[in-house]
Amino acid sequence: QVQLVESGGGLAQPGGSLRLSCAASGFTFSNYNMIWARQAPGKGLEWVSGIWGDATTTYYADSVKSRFTFSRDNDKNTVSLQMNSLKPEDTALYYCVRGVPHTGWAGDYWGQGTQVTVSS
Repeated sequence: QVQLVESGGGLAQPGGSLRLSCAASGFTFSNYNMIWARQAPGKGLEWVSGIWGDATTTYYADSVKSRFTFSRDNDKNTVSLQMNSLKPEDTALYYCVRGVPHTGWAGDYWGQGTQVTVSS
């Protein structure tokens, strides 16, 4: 069965960095786009970034562009989100999501989430 397991969340100071990882299993990883999404306390779900299955193209929400970097390793079935210059508004539960083919950035399987808190 499809499994997505996130790790790497935690507490960071404003201006600091964190790196999130997601280990995928149960499907042909390179065939699927992958997504990071987040949900801040009391707010709706926000799409953060997406990466194509072949890793050639990435997309970012304006709120994280130039600060976050999405990468994937198709040999290890993992994706990572390098988050730099963190801001308090980046505080959220971050989810690794498998993209539904041919739908843009809709997702069908979600990890359990990893908490990121940015605070001094």
